[in-house]
Amino acid sequence: MIEIAAALSAANAAFSAIKKGVSVGQDIENMAGALGKWMGAVSDIKKAEEMNKKPPLFKKLFAGGSVEEEAMQIFMAKKKAEDMREQLRQIIMLTRGMGAWQELLKTEADVRKRRQKMVYDQKERQKKVLDGVLIGLLVLIATGAVVGFIILLQSTGKI
Repeated sequence: MIEIAAALSAANAAFSAIKKGVSVGQDIENMAGALGKWMGAVSDIKKAEEMNKKPPLFKKLFAGGSVEEEAMQIFMAKKKAEDMREQLRQIIMLTRGMGAWQELLKTEADVRKRRQKMVYDQKERQKKVLDGVLIGLLVLIATGAVVGFIILLQSTGKI
């Protein structure tokens, strides 16, 4: 599961570094690390929104209230990220022009695709394995309870 507060904190920290770099006259190119961190954090926020739309089975069953709370956190983080994106767009367009902004958007899409393959696909596999293990455990417990009940009935002579 993606931690929304951590992703938003990372986005804020990276965005602050970008703004500070611009204010002291650094080129956008020199802030590639901060831009990459910001893009990764924003990507995490977007992925959290997707995952919240289809929460795991056990989260639905055992964490009813937290799904709505998490949805609100994601919504607020998404809006904050949109505000940062708009400010970043203005900064880049003022310092490097429209072409640089378009190039940044392309780079961001590439980063998101790579991150999808590396991080999010692994998290999806882990979620599926955990769901499978928990379902298997519940089946074993239910089977054990039924078998135990049958043994109990046999031992008391009711079968």
